[in-house]
Formats: sequence, C-alpha cells, structure tokens
Amino acid sequence: MKKGSILLAHLAIVGANLIYGVNYSVAKEVMPEYISPFGFIFCRVLGALGLFWLLSFWMKNEKIEKQDWKILMLCGLFGVAGNQLMFFYGLNLTTPINAAIIMTCNPILVLIIAASLIGERITPKKVGGIFLGLAGAAGLILHGNQLSVSEDHFVGDLFIFLNATSYAIYLVLVKPLMYKYRATTVIKWVFLFGFLIVIPFGFEEFVSIEWAQFTPSIWWAFLFVVIATTFLAYLFNIYGLKQLNPSVVSTYIYSQPLIATIVALFLKQDEIDAIKIISATLIFIGVYLVSIRKKVASPNA
Repeated sequence: MKKGSILLAHLAIVGANLIYGVNYSVAKEVMPEYISPFGFIFCRVLGALGLFWLLSFWMKNEKIEKQDWKILMLCGLFGVAGNQLMFFYGLNLTTPINAAIIMTCNPILVLIIAASLIGERITPKKVGGIFLGLAGAAGLILHGNQLSVSEDHFVGDLFIFLNATSYAIYLVLVKPLMYKYRATTVIKWVFLFGFLIVIPFGFEEFVSIEWAQFTPSIWWAFLFVVIATTFLAYLFNIYGLKQLNPSVVSTYIYSQPLIATIVALFLKQDEIDAIKIISATLIFIGVYLVSIRKKVASPNA
C-alpha cells in the first residue's frame, strides 16, 4: 500500500474530526430553537443522501453482490440512524460533559468488536495507544468541568453509550465492504437505508420547521451541519476506512476535544496551561501507537 494513500487517509480522518470539533458550536445555533433534534437529523440525513447520490452519478455504477445488501442495511441502521438518534436523545437527558466522556469509549469498543468480527489483532501498542488517548481526551474534557454521576442522567448516559456502541459496530461492519466497492458506492446505500429508518422518527418534527424564521446566519449554520458535518465528514471517514483499520479511525475521536481547545485558544476564549499541553501530547502519542503498521518482510528477503 502506497505511503501517499495512507497519508491521505489520515488527513481525511483528521479533516472529519476537525469538522466534528467545530460542529458542536455551530449546531448549537440552530438546535433546538429553530429545529428540534430529530427534525434536524431528518434534514442532515436527507441532505447528505441527496449529495451522495448526486456525487455517484459522476462515477461508474457498481453492482452490489447479493450477500452484501444485508450488511449495507445494518450499516445504515448502526452508522446513520441508530447512532444519530440515540446520541441526540441521550444528550437531551444528560450533560455534555458526561456525553463527551462516554464517547471516548468508542475506540475501546471498536477494538473489541473488530477483534471479534473481522479478526483485527489486539496488540499491546494498540491497547496502550487507546488508553493514552483516552487519558489525554479525558484531561481536556474534565479540565475545569465536572463529571455528573446522578440517577437523573442514567438513561441519557445509557443512550450515549449505546450510540458509541452503534457507531463502533458500523465502523467494523463497513470495513470489509471497502475492499470490494468504492467509498461513494458504499456510503450512498448506507445513507439510503439509514434515511428510511430515520423517517418515522424525524418526519413530524421536520414538517413543523418554520423556515421563514431562519436568519442568514442560521442558514449558514444549517448548511454547515448538512454539507460539512454530515456529507463531508462521513465521506472523509469512509475514505479513511478504505486504507486504515477501524481502530485507527475511531482513535481519532480523541482529537475532537483537542480541536475544540485549539479553536477556543485561537478565539482567545481559553488559555494554554500544563494540563492542556500534557493532554495534547498523550493524544498525539496514542493515535501514533494505534496507527503503527507492522512492516511486512519482502518476499526476496
């Protein structure tokens, strides 16, 4: 595998997580004042679905093998509908800090599920890298904040965990498809099946949106969430998965609090200190350890 392709895959995953890191602030402008959560998911999935299918028209059509339709449907369930619906539902019942901390278990879940379903090896370096990244992300999230352990948040915390599990299953299920089809072929079908599942949950909130109340800034925020956070981020992630293992892709989730911190520093909303520097270092080392590839000896060696 060419080093250039690996580098582009890493850059794509970084780009996706950069978008996710910015999205928290942008989406908050639109939801829930202008759009209810499930209605927003309906818009996101519908908009991205249209863009993925429009993009696919420029490429040669690929025939899906019969046995892969079931996997594509499951990817739509776990990767689009399930994880988004459960995340927004859970976030409404818990605190943002709880949700951020629980989401950091995603790489651990991916490693376990990948080992069970596709035989990805659990090596000491991967385990060490994941826990170093976890420590760094937790340091950034909890620095100046407080984790809430309360019965009132239990249901919300549970749904955030189910969301993390759902996305972990998706990353593992979709990986084998990337060996057989183009990224655009896979993602357009995944979003189609995901949208069909989202319809009964989000349609009522979608039709109740009062579009006339949108200001220009709200329209820009809305378009950013649909085009960047949903269309581009999913496209970047699926492209990265074509070259990288699911555990590597999932480990980049630790970069999101780091990106949010960098943005806050850039906007002078926060200040650099020792904890931020140590946390950032742990995240970089963790991602590096998980992404190390074992060198394969040359046949002539």
